[in-house]
Amino acid sequence: MSERSVSKRKQEKRWYTVMAPEMFDRAELGETPADEPEMVYDRTIQTTLGELKNDPSENNTKLTFQITDVGSDAAYTDFVQHELTRDYLRSLTRRGTSKVDAFVTVLTTDDYRVQVQPVAYTTKSADHSQERAIRKTMVDLVEEAAAERTFEGLVESIVEGRLSSAMYSQAKTIYPLRRVEIQKTRVEAQPEEVAAEEEASVDIDEDEE
Repeated sequence: MSERSVSKRKQEKRWYTVMAPEMFDRAELGETPADEPEMVYDRTIQTTLGELKNDPSENNTKLTFQITDVGSDAAYTDFVQHELTRDYLRSLTRRGTSKVDAFVTVLTTDDYRVQVQPVAYTTKSADHSQERAIRKTMVDLVEEAAAERTFEGLVESIVEGRLSSAMYSQAKTIYPLRRVEIQKTRVEAQPEEVAAEEEASVDIDEDEE
């Protein structure tokens, strides 16, 4: 291929402005190049909440989006994951204290399956029964939040810190806490995937009968 042909191919690349979902006010996430629109699908874009809100204090929250739709000059995304940076989580760890992790998978009112990972940091070392009680409180509150909210509402309550604040308020009555955070949130299945799994499960049950 001649240099002229290579240069022409580069010039033919189109740049697409990547947009955040509506829950993040369709903020611009950056640009991505592609020869064909089809090549843009499924690309992931990572940014921080601080960059979206123009607030450096929020840079410890990472957000991941995946391109699911492409227009003439814009690419539109869905939310995939929220995660706190390792440096920030490490800064919360202290000697002589307890770190209580939990992992819970929930279904929102509009049938998104989401894994949520809350974590609590105590002021001193808690015993096993206290850790279990704190963990149960966090799991119960995540399940309640999902049962009452759409996917968008659940993600907003997590990213804005309302859910972790509710956990802190309840769990601190069990044992003194220094901090409660949701360290990670990840979409496990979209509504259509959940529906397909349920349909397959029903088919298996009917076959067994």
